[in-house]
Amino acid sequence: MAVSHDHRATASRPAVAAVKTRAHVLPDESGETPRRPDWLKVKLSSGPNYRDVKNLLRMERLHTVCEEARCPNIFECFEHRTATFMILGNVCTWACRYCAVETGTPHGLDLGEPVRVAETVARLGLSHVVITSVTRDDLPDGGAWAFAACIEQIRKRLPRCSVEVLIPDLRRRRENLEIVMRARPDILNHNIETVPRLFRAMRPKGDYEGSLRLLAQAKEMAPEIPTKSGMMVGLGETFDEVLATMDDLRRVGVDILTIGQYLRPTSQARHVPAFRYWTPDEFRALREAGLARGFTHVEAGPLVRSSYHAWQQAEDYRKAREAATAGVAGPSRPGGADGATGAGGGSATG
Repeated sequence: MAVSHDHRATASRPAVAAVKTRAHVLPDESGETPRRPDWLKVKLSSGPNYRDVKNLLRMERLHTVCEEARCPNIFECFEHRTATFMILGNVCTWACRYCAVETGTPHGLDLGEPVRVAETVARLGLSHVVITSVTRDDLPDGGAWAFAACIEQIRKRLPRCSVEVLIPDLRRRRENLEIVMRARPDILNHNIETVPRLFRAMRPKGDYEGSLRLLAQAKEMAPEIPTKSGMMVGLGETFDEVLATMDDLRRVGVDILTIGQYLRPTSQARHVPAFRYWTPDEFRALREAGLARGFTHVEAGPLVRSSYHAWQQAEDYRKAREAATAGVAGPSRPGGADGATGAGGGSATG
């Protein structure tokens, strides 16, 4: 297993200290939810590509996390003729307190879905695709077969298309993860979502240590396949807790990290409000802290979601690995992203 050194004592404290926090925190004296700031305003506009992609998805009876999880970047991504496919239906066996995806009892398994996903990817002419799913604890393998089948079918039609899978915890069974890893995804993504103190409250059926173990096992099974994770902020975590979570992810060898602002997807009681809006300066500081800890790529910004510009993250990882092999320090993408997608109205994944 690829394990990094613990950087807690040295990484990016000056950058963090330099940030002026202007964010509002709940509960305040008025007891009101903080108003969404200007930097979180999204332009809603649809063009011909948006409509074409939506019609194609309906025709092929496919779901996307962009739609089901109310991602704020759906217009941008669909207009660029890309989407994050959500397989195994649109009903999740979990009920996370930040996610808009419908929860309940799923019905059956669509054996033809991997072929339809692959054919749609080919029609869109994608060079990189992200496939995620609802959590299916009703299936013995947690849905691992469907991920492996999608990878196989896409490779048959578009051998040069890289495939990133954003998986649930697959019932936290190693043999289920092995099914996915044997299919050789180009990137294995599993989101940690939030810090340990808030994890059980936000993901009642989840297990923070179990998610870390899954990421560690993926790296053990295939050290050459990059692993990726994402988290959201705004649920009441502190800056230091986010840094400590970064350290946990690096210790299990995670290569790529995404961090975005939590946005409450609906006003339903099960969806918690945003307790704080992190500023663009704070996201820049988080990005610097992540790079200092050794992540190959850190995408951090108010609207960032797991699969936003995922093709660029994959390319940056490839270049960084080539540079490292050549003995040259390979910088990650300059600046830092304030955009996002592929996760959901609230979640860093969906």
